[in-house]
Amino acid sequence: MSGDSAMDKLKGKAKEVAGKVTGDKRQESEGRTDQAKGEVKETAENARDQVRGMRDSLTDNSSDES
Repeated sequence: MSGDSAMDKLKGKAKEVAGKVTGDKRQESEGRTDQAKGEVKETAENARDQVRGMRDSLTDNSSDES
């Protein structure tokens, strides 16, 4: 997990909790959205890494990072 996706998830959780504590439904919703954005980024990063691994195994080019 990259720092960017982890930061989105952490920021989102903080917003969600703050929204719950203060009763601010909008902030709570924004927090859930930020967390989802972090999950999407993490999923995309994992998929990209898997594709690189498959490409490298097919081309026997594991030392080459593009």
